[in-house]
Formats: sequence, structure tokens, C-alpha cells
Amino acid sequence: MTHEQQVFDLAGIGLGPFNLSLAALADGIETVSAAFFERQQTFAWHPGLCFSDAILQTSPLKDLVTPVRPTSRWSFLNYLVEKGLFFDFMAARFETASRQEFSAYLAWAAEGIGSAHLGADVEEVTFDGDRFRLRFGDRPDATSRALAIGTGRAPVIPDGISTDNACFHAGNYLKMRPETGGKRVAVIGGGQSGAEILLHLMQQEGAQRPAAINWISRRDGFWTLQEGGLVDQFFTPNYLNAYRTLGPEAQSRALASQKFASDGLTSATADEIYRLLYRRQHLEGRRDVDLHPGRTVVKKLRNGASQSIVMRNIEGDEEMLDADIIVLATGYGPAAPACLNGLADRLNFEPDGALALGENYRVRWNGPDNNPIYGLNHGSRSYGVIDPQLSMAAWRSAVILNDLVGRTVFEGIEGSDRSLIKWTPDFKQAARYSPAA
Repeated sequence: MTHEQQVFDLAGIGLGPFNLSLAALADGIETVSAAFFERQQTFAWHPGLCFSDAILQTSPLKDLVTPVRPTSRWSFLNYLVEKGLFFDFMAARFETASRQEFSAYLAWAAEGIGSAHLGADVEEVTFDGDRFRLRFGDRPDATSRALAIGTGRAPVIPDGISTDNACFHAGNYLKMRPETGGKRVAVIGGGQSGAEILLHLMQQEGAQRPAAINWISRRDGFWTLQEGGLVDQFFTPNYLNAYRTLGPEAQSRALASQKFASDGLTSATADEIYRLLYRRQHLEGRRDVDLHPGRTVVKKLRNGASQSIVMRNIEGDEEMLDADIIVLATGYGPAAPACLNGLADRLNFEPDGALALGENYRVRWNGPDNNPIYGLNHGSRSYGVIDPQLSMAAWRSAVILNDLVGRTVFEGIEGSDRSLIKWTPDFKQAARYSPAA
């Protein structure tokens, strides 16, 4: 796209995996003009956590396009073919792709899709009653009938914690490359990111070997993911259709019960941590790693050149732990981009700050129906456990594009009447057994 061609049907703000999936599938629709703008100069998917041995928590076939358009040129398999890697990848018998390789695949797509534009920072969005206008600092304005918000989630920093070079979010871990040799390092957060950082720290030897490592989690254990074919049924169109029929209280209960279907440690990571702990303590006689479940961090105190973490245990008692380096593996939370501030009084939000979504991932706002704003990764409450996962990214993109063009471009995304699990009641059967009037 040249800078002069700035009138679109769909403009995407942000270019993470979810908007990239939307761009990849829109690439094959001749009647849709689309552009996706990303402020970063190069594509990077969680570069601060892209450890060489980290793997995807889903199949690489659940990529940008394959679940709804397996013949697309932007599939992971086609990436392997174009890079000359297909036969070697298959011969390796990987259970899934490494995060590093999947990130390279995403970057390949971002660089190849013509509608994807890096180094394009959307500074402001306005609406004139007919079209959205996107303003940039270094290129002409663009206008669009519809928007797709895919700027990702914001790092969560716990209350009572201030960040600096010695206390930072896990998303910056590999960027910071902290000097850990002889230092006391604390990792706060008991999820997969915290586990991967702990594992990386435990593998450091020589000049980078920490003096002590502490892993702190408010969870009462270091829980692994629930996995298997039956659990994976939560990540299907059939389950999502059923979830959407539930009332708010039932949805909340469902989300709570499914937490570890998407937010736990991989068994491989947990087992490797345990093996290292066993060797360290029982074979090498080292007690330099401690795990602290059931602790909620209250605040951080400065103690000269070092820091002290104040945490509360499940009995309500406070404990204190000294650390030279603190890594906050405390996750990410929903956030609307600042460029939407001018429209904020017209948008509906969830209590946690996420954009409130209606049908087909449309943001609830007081503008015309012909000018939808689509929210990607804003639907944890309204769309359930699948919303922040890669597993259903391509399916969501197909739903959005069908809605945008007003016709069925992608077939078979409504779900199947041959579902392996009966998620909703059979009302015909129920009627047979209802008491006679």
C-alpha cells in the first residue's frame, strides 16, 4: 500500500497474532480493502520471554489461518515449505512447535502480508458520523468503515510495587538480561512465565549463577494445565456457542472452573523444575532455590542497595524476603489503546477495563451498526476461556470477516451438530419428561 491509498473497509490497530490472523484471512477477500498498523518497527511476539527451549501450548496447526482456510498461503505448514524446513521439521517429531519458531512464522507473515504495516503509530482515532479517521505522526491520515482493535494486553504490576532496573515485568526479562551472578533473585507469579524464568535461572552456572532463587505464588500450589481431548473441547465453536447462551453468573462459574484449562504450567516445564530441584538438593547438597506457594505480595521495601518483599501467607501472617532482583511474572490485563481516548465516552467497558463485546466480537458503542469496532482479546467474560488463546484466533477472524462483509465467506464456522459433548440441554427430550399440565 502506498501512503496515498488510505481509504479502507477495515483498519486494524496493533499487529499481534490476533490482528495478524485477521490480516492473513482478509488477504484472500478481493472485496475487502484492509490495512493493519503496528507502531513497532519490527514484528516481535513476546521477545522478552522467547526462550530457546520454550514450546507452544497448542498445536501449530492452530495457526493464523488453517482451522478455517487450510489452503491459505499464510499457514504454518506453508511457512515451513517456503523456508525449506518441512522435511526436517517432520523428521524431528516435535510434539509442537517451539515458541521461537512460531514467532519466526508470525514475523514471516507480518512481513509478507501487503496490508500489514510496521512502524505506523496510530496517535488518534475520531469518528465523523460515517467513517473512522486514523491520524499518524509521520504519514497521511487514513479512513475506514470499521476498526479492529488488536493492541494486546498491558503488563499487570501488583499494588505496592514500583518498577526499576532491579524490579521489572517478566515480559522484559530477555531484553533486560539481568546480571544474576551472586545475586538473590525473586520471581513473583506462579504461572507458565514464572516457571520458565525460574527454570532459566536454575540453569545458569558460572558467573551468572544466582546466590539464591525464590519463586513466589499466591496460588496454593504450582498447578499444571488440565490437558487432553475432553479438556480441549472447551476450545471449540460448539462450546463457545453454548457458553454464549449462559447468564452472567453461570459464565463466571464456568470461567472459574476452567482456569487451569488455559492458565497453568505445562507438565514438561513443571517436571523439569522438579528434577532440577531434586538433583540440586538431594544429589548436590544445594539449598539455594525455595518455592513459596500461598503468598500474596503486599509491598516492596527498599533496603539500601537491595529490596525486601513483604508477603502475606494463607494464615494472614506477613513474611519478608530480601532480593537484589525481582521479576514480576504477574501476567497481563485488558487495556484499550490510548488512541481511542477521543471515543472513550461512546464505548462500553467491562469492570476490568476490557472493551465490552456483543455479537460477532463487536464492541458495544453508540455509533452506527454499519461502523463496527471489533475487539480482539477483550472477551474473556463474554466469550470465555478461549478468548486470549491462539487456539481459536483463526475462527474468530472468520467470524469477524463474515460479519464485516455481510455474507458467508468462511463456511462451517458455526459449529457442528455432531459435537462429541452435549453442552446444552436437548429441549425436545426435556419436553417429553415435563409434568403434564
